Amino acid sequence: MRRDLSQCSDGELAALAGGGAEHAYRALLARHKVPVFRLIRAHVADADEAMDLTQETFVAGFAAIARYDRERPFRVWISRIAINKCRDWARRRAVRAFFARALPLDSAQHVASDAPAPDAEAADRAQLARVRAAMAALPRNLREVLILRGVEQLSQSETAELLRVSEKTVETRLHRARAKLRSLLGTAGE
Repeated sequence: MRRDLSQCSDGELAALAGGGAEHAYRALLARHKVPVFRLIRAHVADADEAMDLTQETFVAGFAAIARYDRERPFRVWISRIAINKCRDWARRRAVRAFFARALPLDSAQHVASDAPAPDAEAADRAQLARVRAAMAALPRNLREVLILRGVEQLSQSETAELLRVSEKTVETRLHRARAKLRSLLGTAGE
């Protein structure tokens, strides 16, 4: 007889999954795929790429489930994997962009486009594009803190743990990120 997995902690699910219980993997995926997708979507600004990276994140996480420390929040652990996948994606994208510029024009059609896909769900596309561009212009360390604290609403301690920095560093980076974003958007401080 199967246990009611909705009553299990993430640590218990991870232990079951590590023992080969496929239903535990499915429960972890169901519990965390939406926040992981949102986190990745905020980083890559393309829903299709975000879906692919979300899948890669969970494949990598489940392959390494034995290394998960059940005393720590699973969301922080899987989010760290997601951020690393986003960083890898950004490096690959930069290489593709370099080669797209280096190739003759008739060959460039075979290289993936750098342009972000339009956000069909956005009520105000111009403002959304402006905010995304401003966020993309932020240094990576500021952008990550802004996304984790502002978009994903992780606590300061969870953000610090995920990024492997102190809580004070998170606070400082968040303050700087918000100030820089206000400056880039030309809005007054709050």
